[in-house]
Amino acid sequence: MASAQKQSTPDASGDQKVPLPDSNGPKVNLPHNASKIYKKPKQKPPVEPPIPTIAVFYGFLLVNTLAAAFAPIQDCDEVFNYWEPTHYLNRGSGLQTWEYSPEYSIRSWLYIVIHAIIGKFGSLLFSRPTAEFYFIRLALGAICAACETRLFSTICKTFNPRVGIMFGIVMVVSPGMFHASVAYLPSSFSMYTTMLGMSAFMDWRGGLKTAPGMMWFGFGAIVGWPFSGALILPLLAEDLALSSMTGDVSEIIYRLLDGVVRSLLALALQIAIDTFFYHKVTVVPWNIISYNIFSGASRGPEIFGTEPWDFYLRNLMLNFNFWFLLAMSGGPILGLQFLLRGRSTTKLSTIRSMVFATPFYIWLAVFSTQAHKEERFMYPAYPFLALNAAVALHTILAYVGSADPAKFVGRIPPKLKLYVVSLCIIFAIDVSVARTLGVVSAYRAPLQVYAPLHDKKFADTEANVCLGKEWYRFPSSYFLPSGMRAKFIKSAFDGLLPGQFNEAKTGFGFFPGTWLIPPGMNDQNIEDPGKHTDIEHCSFLVDSRFPGQLPSTLEPNYIEDTNTWEEATARRKEPPLRRANSPDLEKPSSRRASTFKAPEREPGVWTPVDFKRPAPAPYPDWDVHQTKPLPYRPFKYGPYHITMGLRTMQWDEWIELDNRYLEYHDTKERRIEQRGDKCCTTAPEAYDGAVELLEELCSYLPQRYPSLFRVTQTGIHNLLTNEIFDITTRPLPEDPMRTAGRLIQDDIAIMFEKSDGQYYLLAGAILLAGFWRLEEKFGMPLSEIHTSGNVPAFKQKLEKGMMNFFKRVQPGGPVLRNNYFIQVDDDLAWSHSIGTEDPIMEGDKLTQAQGWSSAEKNKAIEHHHFRSERQSLRRLPRSGGVVFTIRTYFEPITKVAEERGVPGRLASAVRSWGEDAARYKGRERYEGVLLEFLDRKHREQVERGEVTEDGDEGSYPF
Repeated sequence: MASAQKQSTPDASGDQKVPLPDSNGPKVNLPHNASKIYKKPKQKPPVEPPIPTIAVFYGFLLVNTLAAAFAPIQDCDEVFNYWEPTHYLNRGSGLQTWEYSPEYSIRSWLYIVIHAIIGKFGSLLFSRPTAEFYFIRLALGAICAACETRLFSTICKTFNPRVGIMFGIVMVVSPGMFHASVAYLPSSFSMYTTMLGMSAFMDWRGGLKTAPGMMWFGFGAIVGWPFSGALILPLLAEDLALSSMTGDVSEIIYRLLDGVVRSLLALALQIAIDTFFYHKVTVVPWNIISYNIFSGASRGPEIFGTEPWDFYLRNLMLNFNFWFLLAMSGGPILGLQFLLRGRSTTKLSTIRSMVFATPFYIWLAVFSTQAHKEERFMYPAYPFLALNAAVALHTILAYVGSADPAKFVGRIPPKLKLYVVSLCIIFAIDVSVARTLGVVSAYRAPLQVYAPLHDKKFADTEANVCLGKEWYRFPSSYFLPSGMRAKFIKSAFDGLLPGQFNEAKTGFGFFPGTWLIPPGMNDQNIEDPGKHTDIEHCSFLVDSRFPGQLPSTLEPNYIEDTNTWEEATARRKEPPLRRANSPDLEKPSSRRASTFKAPEREPGVWTPVDFKRPAPAPYPDWDVHQTKPLPYRPFKYGPYHITMGLRTMQWDEWIELDNRYLEYHDTKERRIEQRGDKCCTTAPEAYDGAVELLEELCSYLPQRYPSLFRVTQTGIHNLLTNEIFDITTRPLPEDPMRTAGRLIQDDIAIMFEKSDGQYYLLAGAILLAGFWRLEEKFGMPLSEIHTSGNVPAFKQKLEKGMMNFFKRVQPGGPVLRNNYFIQVDDDLAWSHSIGTEDPIMEGDKLTQAQGWSSAEKNKAIEHHHFRSERQSLRRLPRSGGVVFTIRTYFEPITKVAEERGVPGRLASAVRSWGEDAARYKGRERYEGVLLEFLDRKHREQVERGEVTEDGDEGSYPF
């Protein structure tokens, strides 16, 4: 067939002439030597694409919509670095990677905000999180289709309509584009802008479009992926070369400055957005480049895995098969065409065609030399690959279609040539489509396996959905009901897992999770044990089993553990979603976490483990006179659930000290002198564990609070009280629990397992307990401690879970919990309103008059105090003892009720207590006065517009 436009022909010198921009473009004055290469074309009407543009757009959109609906997520980086932050912005929770820690800030929030806005529109139409997920994907597919259509149209007008059609075929059928088109990744965003930038540089109608081309490539590099900017170099070089030939320096300088200014506007917007979210001035593109290129041996991309040099060759063969081979041959074919024929088979000269072929080869060569390789790194170059393949195929077909009898190919029957060519193209299309269908059918399980959680019997449950070896296939929190959180149990993976965005709300401003520094993060892929959750706290578990896969200690076969787990769903080739089989599974009151399942051992037998606690960072700006107590308010609007309420403890959080340290210290000192062994004692068999705890404190406290404690050759020096404690002399100068109690504001207890499998209280420094005495509970097993204290629903709801936790907790898995009480007197150490601390003599008998029944009823509100306990639990690695630290926070109710949202929430919580809990907490003795006061304070806050009538949930446990 004849070309739609007369081909350029070589001049007498043999050099091919390349059309210059027409008269509507910049003024061009050609020097004599330039006229040998470039000529000015006659004005001709633009060639319209052979297929209506809108039909092409709908074709691309159809394929991309199918990709949005069915394509699996191929890269966990897409989930944890993009879907999870978006879920946090739009829905208040999400998993956070180290890249989003303000300490490193190598991910831009501008890119997230763009998608979050799209998702917000989706959430207005659909309430389910998964609908928002797919709405964003559909939007990405539509944007990609628009960019593909723009480039298709430009190729048809500048190269040849047949090249445009072949380009469209490659983009539509290739598995690589099927995934890249809707991937929520900066490299996909850069691919979109690459197509727009290619269109600008390719289309000279109306003049050179250097500035728009630079703008699109600049947007891709700044908002998307900085390295994608390298693709512009051959295209920019062509423009510069042309301008140097014309001699019009001012024009090229203007166009370059125009493109730079447009790109800098995007950078300014990005810096502003990132500064807002990180609370510091941040230039994310530079941070990315700096980390990946200049960070040194212990950092950088290589620590996340390396691949051989031919990784991309194999990967592109899978994702583009026949089209990749054509793309690789495109440059050589154009070179041969230039040397042998001297003219192009398209409207563009061979030289210009090679300019657009070059970026793909440069990109492939550069990234093949990098040790760390990811499939997504090729996404920005996919349009160049498709163009190379289309040009190569068109050139081959032009040669094969020759009817010149002087050539061998011209003597082959046309029908035979048509049959062979059609067979090859159909085969390539079939292989591509088969690959796409195979991936969708075999690897789509992660997008489906969470569906049962949305069933009515689960959807309203607050629960942990745990992942072990399947962690990297998690499709994002968008697939979980709003009350569920993804947690990680220990597996064979020993790198750094994501943490949780801080969900604080009250008093922290907008999106505090973006600027509060998360604990346990590092840029060296070093494992943080605090990211692991004890499997005992998992309500659901996602696991997989494959032929030939052998279970291990870290990755047991949970699927066959039917005594513990029951299957919630099972579909072919899907990792089964399993839920706990325990009949008394508790509804969690908060996101709970701890450590991995303990190895089997005999009851009462503990083998020391080689575990070293990570060193805590010094408490930022801590001052013994200025740092205020943390405002724990561990209550919610009803209903009230009795649970263990465990959550992960980061090592920086183990011991909390504040400006009431000296007050607590003096009270403890007085109690030790007055009561001695009644409140501080250690059983002989627990002595080694008590010494181990003391050694831990003497190591931890100077690290966390260097302005208060200093390590000495024999122990620790308290710089405030000038106490120096010797922990090396044997025997120790005093009971190790006494010394430990003097050092911190917490009470401390250590439980040890005996041969009957029960844990016994064998060491303690209980000086500020308020409602119970160590001498009563000392030596008791865990269950009896709680039953003797009439803890509500202990047997029915708590005992089994608590016993299992104690058996399984490991040194690397500390946890926290909070509780609270109302006290109607002002004594931190002992609540004398419920009776005397010690038995009293009545006649010839000792009586123990303790209990709420003896408390005065409805005392004035000024006597009411809010007593909150923050408890940490951890196992000591040498002795195996389980350590409780019990930090009590004690404030007048009148002060607490001034905090925004607190009086309404506390009143609701107190009213929601069940009968047992109300009796245990003594509600009947103070509810009249307390609730009237809290209701009044809540009404005042509503009238001032501080809270709504329904109140403010706050951010548990604050």
